[in-house]
Amino acid sequence: MKLQLTHLRLLVSNYKDSFLFYRDLLKFDVDWGDEDSGYAEFNTGHLKLGLFKKELMAEVVPRIEQPSYVVNRDKIVLIFAVDNVDEVYEQVKDQNAIIVTQPQDRPDWGIRTAHFRDPDGNLIEIYNNLGIVR
Repeated sequence: MKLQLTHLRLLVSNYKDSFLFYRDLLKFDVDWGDEDSGYAEFNTGHLKLGLFKKELMAEVVPRIEQPSYVVNRDKIVLIFAVDNVDEVYEQVKDQNAIIVTQPQDRPDWGIRTAHFRDPDGNLIEIYNNLGIVR
């Protein structure tokens, strides 16, 4: 199982102001999204910095599946590219990781994802591209 860290995603309450902060003040180039899209990716060099409205992430990772101590704490998601989401998901599940979401195609995103938590409760997303060209 080889994971490649590709993104850090900040889950933000004030998306528009956060977008403008990273684009206009810190001068990161925008690879995807705009100030109204609810999700954006900035090119920071080696890793992508993603901004995502907390409410939109909550639609993907429902609060009901989160331990109570995590509900108010998710502010970041570690995102890893993998060759095969389903294989890595099974390996993680077999090791009794805290599973949050099962593998699922997300055609609007162009990726297949699964989510789980590390032993300290941090949210982790694994993904592979679906090969959808837009």
